[in-house]
Amino acid sequence: MKRRALLPETPADSAEIGLCKALLALRDVDEMRAFLRDLCTPAELEALVDRWSVVPYVLSGTPYREIHEHTAVSITTIGRVARFLNAGNGGYRTAAARALRRRPRKRRMERAS
Repeated sequence: MKRRALLPETPADSAEIGLCKALLALRDVDEMRAFLRDLCTPAELEALVDRWSVVPYVLSGTPYREIHEHTAVSITTIGRVARFLNAGNGGYRTAAARALRRRPRKRRMERAS
């Protein structure tokens, strides 16, 4: 993580809260996608997508090698996601639970059968 040598005008916590508020202000997937594409480099966005793509596999207990075969995400990244799912701040779990609830009912029912 980048460390600043000079005192910034805005404290890091305040800037982080501002970013969180900006994310919460977005109304739909298209707005969020546009914001993320403006905010992140292609490599940063790819890293975020890679991490998020392995969450359902890790939550279901899929072995790391199998997750890698399905997603092409590195074992190191899969392990990092698993570590934060188990001992992080709860963000992955909260987002995953809410994303699952927002899926169309038909798709959830198809997966259950």
